[in-house]
Amino acid sequence: MTHDGDDVRTLGDVRLERVRENVWEIPREGGMNAPARVFASEQLLEQIADDKTLQQLRNATHLPGVVGRAICMPDGHQGYGFPVGGVAATDAETGCISPGGIGYDINCGVRMMRTNLTYDDVEGREEELVESLFANVPSGLGGGGIVEGDRETIEAILARGVDWALEHGYAVPDDLAHCEDEGMRHDADPEAVSQKAKDRGKNQIGSLGSGNHFLEVQRVTDVYRPDVAEAFGLEPDQIVVLIHCGSRGLGHQICSDYLRRIEETHGDLLESLPDRELAAAPAGSALAEEYYGAMCAAINFAWVNRQLIMHRTRRVFERVFDRDWEAMEMELLYDVAHNIGKREVHEVPVDERGQPTAVGDAVDTAERELYVHRKGATRAFPAGRPEVPKAYRDVGQPIIIPGSMGAGSYVLRGGERSLELSFGSTAHGAGRTMSRTQAKNEFWGETVQDELRDQEKIYVKAQSGATVAEEAPGVYKDVDEVVRVSDELGIGDKVARTYPVCNIKG
Repeated sequence: MTHDGDDVRTLGDVRLERVRENVWEIPREGGMNAPARVFASEQLLEQIADDKTLQQLRNATHLPGVVGRAICMPDGHQGYGFPVGGVAATDAETGCISPGGIGYDINCGVRMMRTNLTYDDVEGREEELVESLFANVPSGLGGGGIVEGDRETIEAILARGVDWALEHGYAVPDDLAHCEDEGMRHDADPEAVSQKAKDRGKNQIGSLGSGNHFLEVQRVTDVYRPDVAEAFGLEPDQIVVLIHCGSRGLGHQICSDYLRRIEETHGDLLESLPDRELAAAPAGSALAEEYYGAMCAAINFAWVNRQLIMHRTRRVFERVFDRDWEAMEMELLYDVAHNIGKREVHEVPVDERGQPTAVGDAVDTAERELYVHRKGATRAFPAGRPEVPKAYRDVGQPIIIPGSMGAGSYVLRGGERSLELSFGSTAHGAGRTMSRTQAKNEFWGETVQDELRDQEKIYVKAQSGATVAEEAPGVYKDVDEVVRVSDELGIGDKVARTYPVCNIKG
Protein backbone atom coordinates (compact mmCIF):
# COMPACT_ATOMS: atom_id res chain seq x y z
CA MET A 1 0.00 0.00 0.00
CA THR A 2 1.32 3.43 -0.98
CA HIS A 3 0.49 6.44 1.19
CA ASP A 4 0.10 9.34 -1.25
CA GLY A 5 -1.06 11.61 1.55
CA ASP A 6 -3.39 11.61 4.52
CA ASP A 7 -6.42 11.34 2.27
CA VAL A 8 -5.20 9.11 -0.57
CA ARG A 9 -4.03 5.48 -0.67
CA THR A 10 -2.86 3.49 -3.69
CA LEU A 11 -2.72 -0.30 -3.91
CA GLY A 12 -1.37 -1.48 -7.24
CA ASP A 13 -3.63 0.21 -9.76
CA VAL A 14 -6.43 0.95 -7.28
CA ARG A 15 -6.57 4.49 -5.94
CA LEU A 16 -8.67 5.26 -2.88
CA GLU A 17 -9.64 8.68 -1.57
CA ARG A 18 -10.66 9.21 2.03
CA VAL A 19 -14.18 10.64 2.18
CA ARG A 20 -14.31 10.76 5.97
CA GLU A 21 -13.33 8.49 8.83
CA ASN A 22 -13.95 4.82 7.91
CA VAL A 23 -15.09 5.70 4.36
CA TRP A 24 -12.86 5.36 1.28
CA GLU A 25 -13.89 5.89 -2.33
CA ILE A 26 -12.57 4.43 -5.58
CA PRO A 27 -13.37 7.25 -8.04
CA ARG A 28 -15.22 6.45 -11.23
CA GLU A 29 -12.93 6.12 -14.24
CA GLY A 30 -12.49 4.08 -17.41
CA GLY A 31 -15.28 1.55 -17.90
CA MET A 32 -16.70 1.96 -14.39
CA ASN A 33 -20.43 2.72 -14.43
CA ALA A 34 -20.31 4.03 -10.86
CA PRO A 35 -17.79 4.81 -8.13
CA ALA A 36 -17.18 2.36 -5.30
CA ARG A 37 -16.77 2.77 -1.56
CA VAL A 38 -14.97 0.79 1.12
CA PHE A 39 -16.18 1.04 4.71
CA ALA A 40 -13.07 0.35 6.78
CA SER A 41 -10.76 1.71 9.43
CA GLU A 42 -7.05 2.06 8.61
CA GLN A 43 -6.41 -1.31 10.28
CA LEU A 44 -9.13 -3.11 8.30
CA LEU A 45 -8.22 -1.39 5.04
CA GLU A 46 -4.70 -2.81 5.22
CA GLN A 47 -6.12 -6.32 5.64
CA ILE A 48 -8.69 -5.83 2.87
CA ALA A 49 -5.87 -4.69 0.57
CA ASP A 50 -3.93 -7.94 1.05
CA ASP A 51 -5.79 -9.78 -1.74
CA LYS A 52 -7.87 -8.87 -4.82
CA THR A 53 -10.83 -7.46 -2.90
CA LEU A 54 -10.40 -3.89 -4.16
CA GLN A 55 -9.91 -4.97 -7.78
CA GLN A 56 -13.03 -7.13 -7.56
CA LEU A 57 -15.01 -4.25 -6.08
CA ARG A 58 -13.91 -1.97 -8.90
CA ASN A 59 -14.72 -4.66 -11.45
CA ALA A 60 -18.27 -4.96 -10.10
CA THR A 61 -18.96 -1.34 -11.07
CA HIS A 62 -18.66 -2.35 -14.74
CA LEU A 63 -21.93 -4.27 -14.57
CA PRO A 64 -24.76 -2.70 -16.61
CA GLY A 65 -27.25 -0.70 -14.59
CA VAL A 66 -25.20 -0.33 -11.40
CA VAL A 67 -26.90 2.37 -9.33
CA GLY A 68 -25.33 4.74 -6.82
CA ARG A 69 -22.09 3.08 -5.67
CA ALA A 70 -20.76 -0.43 -5.25
CA ILE A 71 -19.76 -1.05 -1.64
CA CYS A 72 -17.30 -3.21 0.30
CA MET A 73 -18.11 -3.85 3.95
CA PRO A 74 -15.44 -3.76 6.72
CA ASP A 75 -15.17 -7.57 6.70
CA GLY A 76 -14.46 -7.68 2.96
CA HIS A 77 -12.12 -10.21 1.36
CA GLN A 78 -11.56 -11.80 -2.03
CA GLY A 79 -14.37 -13.93 -3.41
CA TYR A 80 -15.65 -15.27 -6.74
CA GLY A 81 -16.21 -12.32 -9.09
CA PHE A 82 -17.53 -10.04 -6.35
CA PRO A 83 -15.65 -9.60 -3.11
CA VAL A 84 -17.15 -11.27 -0.06
CA GLY A 85 -18.62 -8.32 1.82
CA GLY A 86 -19.70 -6.75 -1.47
CA VAL A 87 -23.00 -4.95 -2.10
CA ALA A 88 -24.13 -3.73 -5.50
CA ALA A 89 -27.56 -2.68 -6.70
CA THR A 90 -28.61 -2.79 -10.35
CA ASP A 91 -31.79 -1.46 -11.91
CA ALA A 92 -34.39 -4.23 -12.19
CA GLU A 93 -35.50 -2.99 -15.64
CA THR A 94 -32.31 -1.85 -17.35
CA GLY A 95 -29.57 -3.54 -15.31
CA CYS A 96 -28.66 -7.18 -14.75
CA ILE A 97 -28.38 -9.92 -12.17
CA SER A 98 -25.04 -11.62 -11.51
CA PRO A 99 -24.77 -15.00 -9.73
CA GLY A 100 -21.22 -14.05 -8.70
CA GLY A 101 -22.70 -11.14 -6.75
CA ILE A 102 -24.78 -13.57 -4.71
CA GLY A 103 -22.49 -16.54 -4.32
CA TYR A 104 -22.45 -20.31 -4.62
CA ASP A 105 -23.90 -20.98 -1.16
CA ILE A 106 -27.17 -19.14 -1.79
CA ASN A 107 -28.73 -17.92 1.46
CA CYS A 108 -25.79 -18.91 3.54
CA GLY A 109 -26.98 -17.17 6.68
CA VAL A 110 -27.43 -17.29 10.43
CA ARG A 111 -30.25 -17.68 12.89
CA MET A 112 -30.13 -17.05 16.61
CA MET A 113 -32.35 -18.89 19.06
CA ARG A 114 -32.70 -17.37 22.52
CA THR A 115 -33.44 -19.35 25.69
CA ASN A 116 -34.23 -18.61 29.34
CA LEU A 117 -31.19 -20.63 30.42
CA THR A 118 -28.21 -18.89 31.98
CA TYR A 119 -24.55 -19.76 31.86
CA ASP A 120 -24.86 -21.34 35.33
CA ASP A 121 -27.31 -23.87 33.84
CA VAL A 122 -24.77 -24.94 31.21
CA GLU A 123 -21.43 -24.62 33.02
CA GLY A 124 -20.06 -28.06 33.79
CA ARG A 125 -22.27 -29.69 31.14
CA GLU A 126 -20.51 -28.28 28.07
CA GLU A 127 -18.94 -31.57 27.07
CA GLU A 128 -22.22 -33.49 27.36
CA LEU A 129 -23.99 -30.82 25.34
CA VAL A 130 -21.43 -30.58 22.56
CA GLU A 131 -21.24 -34.38 22.22
CA SER A 132 -25.03 -34.68 22.01
CA LEU A 133 -25.33 -31.87 19.47
CA PHE A 134 -22.57 -33.38 17.35
CA ALA A 135 -24.23 -36.80 17.45
CA ASN A 136 -27.67 -35.48 16.48
CA VAL A 137 -27.04 -32.64 14.02
CA PRO A 138 -25.65 -33.92 10.69
CA SER A 139 -22.46 -32.17 9.59
CA GLY A 140 -19.53 -32.58 7.24
CA LEU A 141 -19.11 -32.99 3.51
CA GLY A 142 -21.55 -34.96 1.38
CA GLY A 143 -25.03 -36.24 2.11
CA GLY A 144 -26.97 -37.08 5.22
CA GLY A 145 -29.62 -34.83 6.73
CA ILE A 146 -32.42 -34.80 9.26
CA VAL A 147 -35.06 -35.43 6.57
CA GLU A 148 -34.60 -37.82 3.65
CA GLY A 149 -36.27 -36.01 0.77
CA ASP A 150 -38.17 -37.60 -2.10
CA ARG A 151 -39.19 -35.66 -5.21
CA GLU A 152 -42.42 -34.39 -3.68
CA THR A 153 -40.64 -33.22 -0.52
CA ILE A 154 -37.87 -31.33 -2.28
CA GLU A 155 -40.35 -29.63 -4.62
CA ALA A 156 -42.48 -28.50 -1.67
CA ILE A 157 -39.48 -27.18 0.25
CA LEU A 158 -38.22 -25.23 -2.76
CA ALA A 159 -41.66 -23.69 -3.31
CA ARG A 160 -42.81 -23.05 0.26
CA GLY A 161 -39.78 -22.74 2.54
CA VAL A 162 -40.47 -22.81 6.27
CA ASP A 163 -44.21 -23.06 5.66
CA TRP A 164 -43.47 -26.67 4.68
CA ALA A 165 -41.64 -27.18 7.98
CA LEU A 166 -44.61 -25.76 9.88
CA GLU A 167 -47.01 -28.19 8.17
CA HIS A 168 -44.79 -31.16 9.04
CA GLY A 169 -44.23 -30.30 12.70
CA TYR A 170 -40.68 -28.93 12.46
CA ALA A 171 -41.68 -25.34 13.19
CA VAL A 172 -44.16 -23.24 15.14
CA PRO A 173 -45.86 -20.07 13.83
CA ASP A 174 -43.49 -17.77 15.77
CA ASP A 175 -40.55 -19.27 13.88
CA LEU A 176 -42.00 -17.93 10.62
CA ALA A 177 -42.87 -14.56 12.16
CA HIS A 178 -39.25 -14.03 13.25
CA CYS A 179 -37.56 -15.13 10.02
CA GLU A 180 -36.57 -12.83 7.17
CA ASP A 181 -39.47 -12.86 4.66
CA GLU A 182 -41.31 -15.19 7.07
CA GLY A 183 -39.13 -17.97 5.70
CA MET A 184 -40.55 -18.03 2.18
CA ARG A 185 -39.67 -16.31 -1.10
CA HIS A 186 -42.86 -16.26 -3.15
CA ASP A 187 -40.88 -15.77 -6.37
CA ALA A 188 -39.37 -19.23 -6.03
CA ASP A 189 -39.66 -21.42 -9.13
CA PRO A 190 -38.77 -25.08 -8.48
CA GLU A 191 -39.04 -25.79 -12.22
CA ALA A 192 -36.07 -23.48 -12.79
CA VAL A 193 -33.92 -25.75 -10.58
CA SER A 194 -32.14 -28.56 -12.41
CA GLN A 195 -32.71 -32.18 -11.47
CA LYS A 196 -29.03 -32.45 -10.61
CA ALA A 197 -29.40 -29.63 -8.07
CA LYS A 198 -32.50 -31.25 -6.58
CA ASP A 199 -30.71 -34.59 -6.33
CA ARG A 200 -27.83 -32.95 -4.48
CA GLY A 201 -30.20 -31.21 -2.10
CA LYS A 202 -32.62 -34.01 -1.24
CA ASN A 203 -29.98 -35.86 0.82
CA GLN A 204 -28.82 -32.77 2.69
CA ILE A 205 -32.05 -31.39 4.18
CA GLY A 206 -31.17 -30.42 7.74
CA SER A 207 -27.36 -30.51 7.72
CA LEU A 208 -24.59 -28.07 8.59
CA GLY A 209 -22.12 -29.03 5.89
CA SER A 210 -18.49 -28.07 6.37
CA GLY A 211 -16.15 -25.10 6.02
CA ASN A 212 -17.16 -22.11 8.11
CA HIS A 213 -20.60 -23.50 8.95
CA PHE A 214 -21.30 -24.23 12.59
CA LEU A 215 -23.74 -24.56 15.44
CA GLU A 216 -22.58 -22.64 18.50
CA VAL A 217 -24.01 -22.34 22.00
CA GLN A 218 -23.19 -18.89 23.34
CA ARG A 219 -23.77 -16.69 26.35
CA VAL A 220 -24.63 -13.01 26.27
CA THR A 221 -21.75 -11.08 27.81
CA ASP A 222 -22.55 -7.43 27.07
CA VAL A 223 -25.59 -5.31 26.32
CA TYR A 224 -25.03 -1.91 24.66
CA ARG A 225 -28.58 -0.74 23.96
CA PRO A 226 -30.80 -2.07 26.76
CA ASP A 227 -34.08 -0.94 25.17
CA VAL A 228 -33.34 -2.72 21.89
CA ALA A 229 -31.94 -5.77 23.69
CA GLU A 230 -35.19 -5.97 25.67
CA ALA A 231 -37.18 -5.89 22.41
CA PHE A 232 -34.96 -8.69 21.09
CA GLY A 233 -35.39 -10.68 24.31
CA LEU A 234 -31.69 -10.55 25.27
CA GLU A 235 -30.08 -10.00 28.66
CA PRO A 236 -26.64 -10.60 30.22
CA ASP A 237 -25.59 -14.17 31.02
CA GLN A 238 -28.38 -15.62 28.88
CA ILE A 239 -27.73 -18.71 26.73
CA VAL A 240 -28.41 -18.39 23.00
CA VAL A 241 -27.75 -20.71 20.04
CA LEU A 242 -26.31 -19.57 16.72
CA ILE A 243 -26.77 -21.68 13.56
CA HIS A 244 -24.74 -20.84 10.45
CA CYS A 245 -25.25 -22.75 7.19
CA GLY A 246 -26.86 -22.40 3.77
CA SER A 247 -28.29 -24.22 0.77
CA ARG A 248 -25.48 -26.78 0.58
CA GLY A 249 -24.96 -28.62 -2.71
CA LEU A 250 -28.29 -27.49 -4.12
CA GLY A 251 -27.34 -23.82 -4.05
CA HIS A 252 -23.87 -24.56 -5.39
CA GLN A 253 -25.32 -26.48 -8.32
CA ILE A 254 -27.82 -23.73 -9.14
CA CYS A 255 -25.02 -21.17 -9.26
CA SER A 256 -22.88 -23.45 -11.45
CA ASP A 257 -25.79 -24.24 -13.79
CA TYR A 258 -26.69 -20.62 -14.40
CA LEU A 259 -23.13 -19.37 -14.73
CA ARG A 260 -22.65 -21.86 -17.55
CA ARG A 261 -25.96 -20.95 -19.20
CA ILE A 262 -25.25 -17.22 -18.93
CA GLU A 263 -21.83 -17.70 -20.51
CA GLU A 264 -23.45 -19.57 -23.41
CA THR A 265 -26.38 -17.17 -23.90
CA HIS A 266 -24.99 -13.73 -23.07
CA GLY A 267 -21.41 -13.97 -24.26
CA ASP A 268 -21.58 -10.43 -25.67
CA LEU A 269 -22.23 -9.00 -22.21
CA LEU A 270 -19.56 -11.24 -20.72
CA GLU A 271 -16.98 -9.97 -23.20
CA SER A 272 -17.63 -6.38 -22.10
CA LEU A 273 -16.79 -7.15 -18.45
CA PRO A 274 -13.28 -7.11 -16.90
CA ASP A 275 -13.74 -10.53 -15.25
CA ARG A 276 -15.61 -13.56 -16.59
CA GLU A 277 -16.62 -14.40 -13.02
CA LEU A 278 -18.98 -11.39 -13.18
CA ALA A 279 -21.15 -13.24 -15.74
CA ALA A 280 -24.59 -11.61 -15.63
CA ALA A 281 -28.00 -12.00 -17.26
CA PRO A 282 -29.63 -8.78 -18.52
CA ALA A 283 -32.68 -7.64 -16.54
CA GLY A 284 -35.87 -8.70 -18.28
CA SER A 285 -34.23 -11.60 -20.12
CA ALA A 286 -35.63 -15.09 -19.80
CA LEU A 287 -32.42 -16.25 -18.15
CA ALA A 288 -32.52 -13.48 -15.54
CA GLU A 289 -36.06 -14.47 -14.58
CA GLU A 290 -35.20 -18.17 -14.45
CA TYR A 291 -32.12 -17.59 -12.32
CA TYR A 292 -34.05 -15.36 -9.94
CA GLY A 293 -36.74 -18.04 -9.53
CA ALA A 294 -34.13 -20.76 -8.96
CA MET A 295 -32.19 -18.58 -6.53
CA CYS A 296 -35.35 -17.86 -4.52
CA ALA A 297 -36.03 -21.62 -4.40
CA ALA A 298 -32.53 -22.14 -2.96
CA ILE A 299 -33.24 -19.39 -0.42
CA ASN A 300 -36.31 -21.37 0.71
CA PHE A 301 -34.24 -24.56 0.93
CA ALA A 302 -31.64 -22.88 3.13
CA TRP A 303 -34.27 -21.53 5.52
CA VAL A 304 -35.71 -25.03 5.89
CA ASN A 305 -32.21 -26.36 6.42
CA ARG A 306 -31.61 -24.02 9.37
CA GLN A 307 -35.14 -24.61 10.68
CA LEU A 308 -34.62 -28.37 10.83
CA ILE A 309 -31.30 -27.94 12.61
CA MET A 310 -33.02 -25.66 15.12
CA HIS A 311 -35.77 -28.24 15.60
CA ARG A 312 -33.17 -30.95 16.29
CA THR A 313 -31.29 -28.59 18.65
CA ARG A 314 -34.46 -28.08 20.66
CA ARG A 315 -34.76 -31.84 21.05
CA VAL A 316 -31.14 -32.16 22.18
CA PHE A 317 -31.61 -29.46 24.83
CA GLU A 318 -34.74 -31.26 26.05
CA ARG A 319 -32.74 -34.46 26.63
CA VAL A 320 -29.70 -32.78 28.18
CA PHE A 321 -31.63 -30.46 30.51
CA ASP A 322 -34.71 -32.68 31.01
CA ARG A 323 -37.14 -29.91 30.18
CA ASP A 324 -39.50 -29.17 27.28
CA TRP A 325 -38.07 -26.67 24.83
CA GLU A 326 -41.11 -24.45 25.37
CA ALA A 327 -40.32 -24.33 29.10
CA MET A 328 -36.78 -23.25 28.20
CA GLU A 329 -38.30 -20.60 25.88
CA MET A 330 -36.16 -21.72 22.97
CA GLU A 331 -37.53 -19.17 20.52
CA LEU A 332 -36.18 -17.88 17.25
CA LEU A 333 -34.86 -14.35 17.65
CA TYR A 334 -34.19 -13.88 13.93
CA ASP A 335 -32.86 -15.55 10.79
CA VAL A 336 -31.00 -13.41 8.29
CA ALA A 337 -29.43 -14.25 4.92
CA HIS A 338 -25.85 -13.40 3.91
CA ASN A 339 -25.59 -14.52 0.26
CA ILE A 340 -28.71 -13.26 -1.44
CA GLY A 341 -30.08 -11.12 -4.25
CA LYS A 342 -33.44 -9.44 -3.90
CA ARG A 343 -35.76 -7.16 -5.76
CA GLU A 344 -36.16 -4.24 -3.37
CA VAL A 345 -37.43 -0.70 -3.72
CA HIS A 346 -34.92 2.00 -2.75
CA GLU A 347 -34.58 5.73 -3.28
CA VAL A 348 -31.75 6.16 -5.76
CA PRO A 349 -30.07 8.90 -7.79
CA VAL A 350 -31.72 9.54 -11.18
CA ASP A 351 -30.72 11.51 -14.26
CA GLU A 352 -32.70 14.19 -16.13
CA ARG A 353 -34.81 11.46 -17.76
CA GLY A 354 -35.69 9.96 -14.39
CA GLN A 355 -33.50 6.89 -14.98
CA PRO A 356 -31.32 5.42 -12.19
CA THR A 357 -27.72 6.49 -12.45
CA ALA A 358 -24.42 6.64 -10.65
CA VAL A 359 -23.67 9.18 -7.96
CA GLY A 360 -22.23 12.22 -9.72
CA ASP A 361 -24.55 11.99 -12.71
CA ALA A 362 -27.74 12.57 -10.73
CA VAL A 363 -30.07 15.55 -10.82
CA ASP A 364 -32.65 14.11 -8.39
CA THR A 365 -33.69 10.96 -6.53
CA ALA A 366 -36.61 8.61 -7.03
CA GLU A 367 -37.83 5.23 -5.83
CA ARG A 368 -36.89 2.36 -8.12
CA GLU A 369 -36.98 -1.41 -7.97
CA LEU A 370 -33.46 -2.84 -7.87
CA TYR A 371 -31.67 -6.14 -7.79
CA VAL A 372 -29.71 -5.71 -4.54
CA HIS A 373 -26.78 -8.15 -4.55
CA ARG A 374 -25.49 -8.92 -1.05
CA LYS A 375 -22.47 -11.22 -1.23
CA GLY A 376 -21.31 -11.98 2.30
CA ALA A 377 -23.31 -9.00 3.53
CA THR A 378 -26.37 -8.69 5.75
CA ARG A 379 -29.60 -6.83 5.19
CA ALA A 380 -29.78 -4.10 7.83
CA PHE A 381 -33.13 -2.31 7.57
CA PRO A 382 -33.87 0.42 10.13
CA ALA A 383 -36.97 0.87 12.25
CA GLY A 384 -40.15 1.48 10.29
CA ARG A 385 -39.25 -0.42 7.13
CA PRO A 386 -42.23 -2.71 6.36
CA GLU A 387 -40.03 -5.75 5.69
CA VAL A 388 -38.91 -5.78 9.35
CA PRO A 389 -40.99 -8.26 11.42
CA LYS A 390 -43.75 -6.61 13.40
CA ALA A 391 -42.11 -7.57 16.71
CA TYR A 392 -39.03 -5.47 15.83
CA ARG A 393 -40.42 -2.78 13.54
CA ASP A 394 -40.19 -0.06 16.19
CA VAL A 395 -36.51 -0.74 16.95
CA GLY A 396 -35.07 -2.05 13.66
CA GLN A 397 -34.20 -5.38 12.08
CA PRO A 398 -31.97 -7.72 14.09
CA ILE A 399 -28.55 -8.34 12.52
CA ILE A 400 -26.40 -11.29 13.58
CA ILE A 401 -22.64 -11.04 12.99
CA PRO A 402 -20.64 -14.12 13.97
CA GLY A 403 -17.00 -13.87 14.94
CA SER A 404 -14.56 -16.76 15.01
CA MET A 405 -15.08 -19.69 17.39
CA GLY A 406 -12.57 -18.11 19.75
CA ALA A 407 -14.06 -14.61 19.71
CA GLY A 408 -17.35 -12.95 20.44
CA SER A 409 -20.28 -12.58 18.05
CA TYR A 410 -22.62 -9.61 17.90
CA VAL A 411 -26.29 -8.79 17.61
CA LEU A 412 -26.91 -5.43 15.94
CA ARG A 413 -29.97 -3.62 14.65
CA GLY A 414 -30.46 -1.88 11.33
CA GLY A 415 -28.94 1.60 11.56
CA GLU A 416 -30.68 4.83 10.65
CA ARG A 417 -28.17 5.57 7.86
CA SER A 418 -28.14 2.11 6.29
CA LEU A 419 -30.61 2.94 3.52
CA GLU A 420 -28.75 6.13 2.68
CA LEU A 421 -25.26 4.61 2.72
CA SER A 422 -25.51 0.93 1.81
CA PHE A 423 -28.92 -0.02 0.39
CA GLY A 424 -29.81 -1.19 3.90
CA SER A 425 -26.78 -3.48 4.37
CA THR A 426 -23.89 -4.12 6.73
CA ALA A 427 -21.13 -6.68 7.38
CA HIS A 428 -21.82 -10.40 7.80
CA GLY A 429 -18.95 -11.58 10.02
CA ALA A 430 -15.32 -11.11 10.90
CA GLY A 431 -14.03 -11.80 7.38
CA ARG A 432 -11.07 -14.03 6.59
CA THR A 433 -7.48 -12.82 6.48
CA MET A 434 -5.96 -16.20 5.58
CA SER A 435 -6.81 -18.82 2.96
CA ARG A 436 -7.89 -22.28 4.08
CA THR A 437 -4.69 -23.80 2.69
CA GLN A 438 -2.55 -21.29 4.56
CA ALA A 439 -4.57 -21.84 7.74
CA LYS A 440 -3.91 -25.60 7.64
CA ASN A 441 -0.21 -24.88 7.27
CA GLU A 442 -0.23 -22.42 10.18
CA PHE A 443 -2.46 -24.24 12.68
CA TRP A 444 -2.95 -27.78 13.99
CA GLY A 445 -6.63 -28.55 14.62
CA GLU A 446 -6.21 -30.60 17.80
CA THR A 447 -3.96 -27.92 19.29
CA VAL A 448 -6.56 -25.24 18.55
CA GLN A 449 -9.26 -27.36 20.22
CA ASP A 450 -7.12 -27.97 23.31
CA GLU A 451 -6.22 -24.28 23.67
CA LEU A 452 -9.83 -23.16 23.31
CA ARG A 453 -10.97 -25.64 25.94
CA ASP A 454 -8.15 -25.10 28.42
CA GLN A 455 -7.71 -21.33 28.07
CA GLU A 456 -11.16 -20.08 27.07
CA LYS A 457 -13.50 -22.87 28.31
CA ILE A 458 -14.85 -23.24 24.76
CA TYR A 459 -15.62 -26.82 23.73
CA VAL A 460 -15.27 -27.57 20.00
CA LYS A 461 -16.24 -30.78 18.23
CA ALA A 462 -15.63 -31.29 14.50
CA GLN A 463 -15.49 -34.02 11.86
CA SER A 464 -11.76 -33.42 11.40
CA GLY A 465 -8.83 -31.49 12.80
CA ALA A 466 -8.34 -29.90 9.37
CA THR A 467 -11.74 -28.18 9.65
CA VAL A 468 -10.77 -26.71 13.01
CA ALA A 469 -7.44 -25.51 11.62
CA GLU A 470 -9.18 -23.83 8.67
CA GLU A 471 -11.44 -21.97 11.09
CA ALA A 472 -8.90 -21.15 13.81
CA PRO A 473 -9.46 -17.75 15.47
CA GLY A 474 -6.22 -16.45 13.96
CA VAL A 475 -7.50 -16.65 10.37
CA TYR A 476 -10.14 -13.96 10.86
CA LYS A 477 -10.23 -10.19 11.18
CA ASP A 478 -11.03 -8.57 14.51
CA VAL A 479 -14.82 -8.79 14.71
CA ASP A 480 -14.83 -6.06 17.38
CA GLU A 481 -13.28 -3.66 14.86
CA VAL A 482 -15.66 -4.70 12.09
CA VAL A 483 -18.65 -4.04 14.34
CA ARG A 484 -17.19 -0.77 15.63
CA VAL A 485 -16.99 0.58 12.08
CA SER A 486 -20.55 -0.53 11.30
CA ASP A 487 -21.82 1.10 14.49
CA GLU A 488 -19.96 4.37 13.97
CA LEU A 489 -21.18 4.65 10.37
CA GLY A 490 -24.76 4.11 11.50
CA ILE A 491 -25.46 1.16 9.19
CA GLY A 492 -25.67 -1.43 11.98
CA ASP A 493 -25.93 -0.45 15.65
CA LYS A 494 -24.41 -2.60 18.41
CA VAL A 495 -27.05 -4.17 20.65
CA ALA A 496 -25.35 -7.09 22.41
CA ARG A 497 -22.23 -9.25 22.37
CA THR A 498 -22.12 -13.02 22.83
CA TYR A 499 -19.27 -15.42 23.57
CA PRO A 500 -18.88 -19.11 22.64
CA VAL A 501 -19.61 -21.90 25.12
CA CYS A 502 -19.46 -24.87 22.76
CA ASN A 503 -19.31 -25.31 19.01
CA ILE A 504 -19.84 -28.10 16.48
CA LYS A 505 -18.45 -27.99 12.93
CA GLY A 506 -18.46 -30.20 9.85
